[in-house]
Formats: sequence, C-alpha cells, structure tokens
Amino acid sequence: MEVVVVVREFDPVKDGIEVEEVERKCEVGPSGKISIYTDSLGDPICRVRHSPAFLMLVAEMVGKKAEEKEIVGMIRGCVKTVTCGKKYSRNGMNSSNDSFKTVPVYTKLAYILGLRVSPSHRRMGIGKKLVSRMEEWFREKGAEYSYMATDKDNQASLNLFTDRCGYAKFRTPSILVQPVFAHRLTIPKRVRIFHISPSDAESLYRCRFSTTEFFPRDIDSILHNHLNLGTFVAVPSGYSSSSWPGSELFLSDPPESWAVLSIWNSKEVFTMEVRGASRVLRGLAKTTRMVDRALPWLRIPSVPELFGPFGFHFLYGLGGEGLDAVRLMKALCGFAHNVAKERGCGLVVAEVSSREPMKAGIPHWKRLSCDEDLWCMKRLGEDYSDGSVGDWTKSPPGLSIFVDPREV
Repeated sequence: MEVVVVVREFDPVKDGIEVEEVERKCEVGPSGKISIYTDSLGDPICRVRHSPAFLMLVAEMVGKKAEEKEIVGMIRGCVKTVTCGKKYSRNGMNSSNDSFKTVPVYTKLAYILGLRVSPSHRRMGIGKKLVSRMEEWFREKGAEYSYMATDKDNQASLNLFTDRCGYAKFRTPSILVQPVFAHRLTIPKRVRIFHISPSDAESLYRCRFSTTEFFPRDIDSILHNHLNLGTFVAVPSGYSSSSWPGSELFLSDPPESWAVLSIWNSKEVFTMEVRGASRVLRGLAKTTRMVDRALPWLRIPSVPELFGPFGFHFLYGLGGEGLDAVRLMKALCGFAHNVAKERGCGLVVAEVSSREPMKAGIPHWKRLSCDEDLWCMKRLGEDYSDGSVGDWTKSPPGLSIFVDPREV
C-alpha cells in the first residue's frame, strides 16, 4: 500500500493521545533494562510553551484512504534571543573617557528538543524530515543558529544531527542530580540567605551574568513566570546589612563572597518515572527511605521514590564571587533541597559548564548525574547579531553557561 509521510503542526485536540503513545514507545526501554519515562501532564507542548516563540510538529503517515493515518514522530522547537559573546564599549559619552565596559552580543537562537520517531518507523528519513521542517520555521522567525542537546552515547541521534543535518559538537555541560532525602539538610549558621524579588534578581543577573553564553535577553519573563519559585542570595553571616539592601546597593558594595541561584518548578510541567529496575534495587531504595524517616537525626542519605511518577526542581542562574563563593553555593543548594522536600519532589537538578567555578559547591550523586551532556549547534544563515563575534559555532567555550529552565 502506498503511503506518504506528512509533517504538520501539532493539534492538541486530536493528536494528544497518539503523541503520548509515541512518547511511551520511545522512552521505555527493552524489558529488564532501566529507562526513564516522561509524562507531560496532558500537555505535550508544555516543555516549550513558556518560550517567546515555540512550535510542535508531528509526522503523520497517510495511506491511500483518508482515514488511514498514524502519527509516527514529533519534534518541538523554540526561538529566543541570547548572548553569544561580548564586546567592549566605551563607558560614557565623553570621548576623553578611556574606560571601557563589557557588553553582551546577542543573537537569535533556536532550540530543538523532544525529537521522537516510533521504533517501527525508524530509518525511513522521518527524523530528518522533521528536523528540516522545524529549521524552516526557525529561519522564518529569524534564527541565526540552531542547537540541540543529547546524551553523548546516543549514537543514533548524533548520526542524524552531525552526519545528516549539518550540526557540530559545541559544548559539553554537566548535569548534576541530587536526590531529595527524607530528612532536611542543615544550613550552616555562618551563612545568611536572602530571598530577593524578581525585579532585583533581574538587575543582579543583567549586571553580573549578561555576558555569559546563552544568557536569555528576556530573563525578566523567566523570573516573573509562575514556575519560578524564587531567587536566593547567600552571604556570610557577618554581612553588614540585616535585610536585603536591593541589588543596586548590594552590587555597589558587595560582601567579600556571595552566591546566587534561582529555582524552577519543573514538577508542574512534567513528571518522570524510572522503569525496569529490579526488585532488589527497589527494595534497597525503600529500605534507605524507611531508615531515614525513622532516624532522621542520623541524616542517612536515602534514595527517593523514583519508581513511580516524581517531579523535580531545576536550579539555574548559579553563580557568585569571592573566595568563599563555593561554600555559599553549597549552602544555597542545601536550602533548595529543603524547598524541594517541602514540595514533594524526588530530585534537585542543575546543569552547568564542565568548567564552571561553582561546580564544586553543587552536591550531586555521580550515579544519577551526567558528566558530559552534549550540545550540538548549526549556523542557519548569515550572522546578523548585535555586534560581530564571527561564527559562534567555532568559538571557544567560556567558564560558564546560562541554562534556560524553560528548555529543560
């Protein structure tokens, strides 16, 4: 029977059930092996909906008869403006002023995620067709670059993007995962933590992090989003001000060391579930939880219930300054763990550059984490960015990256 594959925009009313079925087939591994299943809580496009511009496409196999249709693949994408480099600008209007300041160089960047092709319809060019159609939309939106993230061991995905679609390996950040224990973590008395307003957080981020790679120009939209649970700044307990002085005063006379992070509530977007674990592994995990709950004062690390639907909080905007910044970051992560515990989350997750100076202060379990995630990038056209950095795909990595929580 002659069939044709049609790529079209996702229809949430009529496509939801079929899309969920394709997701299930793709994300649940073979029997006997551990795999991760993601449930988008009834909204397949939720993981890009909070971006400035977003789209979800499906690949539909159509037979000779109109009713012979089957969704066999899907892809999500979004477009935003981010920092791709920095330049130096004369500080002030007076030409005799020889001081310069560093300012960000922005570009329009597209992001591909959630590419799925049903196992029974792979090696038919459907993945490439979905990517090509999404890239057409990216260009229509004025995107200059497109990137995607994948596991470095996902050879099928790498073959598609690097061999057939023209992407190149670009950055290798680390995904750091900490389980949420049954006991609360103790925050050192030598650390004071401020919860600052979205407006103050925006001022702080723009002043200190706007030249960091991938910093979103619409950071204000992220910080005011209902999924953002707050931005927190840690300082030594001896800091002169008993209350938050405001970002302007704080940055004009900062303490010797400080750290900052924001918390994103991914639990409200989708849940995850570990499937295929053995009874022995499940039993050991359950035992650690029982002991932790019965004897919380022992502070025994326990494995949370990951074998049923669970949510997680994502930490972003991690940074700081000073010799003691790493210790302050560790305290902030402990605070974030306690917030996740109160909200019933299973994990706390952060993604940072492999060279990130704050990385040593982010607690994580190596077995749950990924030392080397892989981001691949492609230049879609001429570089029309606000300033010239050449071809971003060929630029060397910096110490830090700013990971947008909307794309996790």
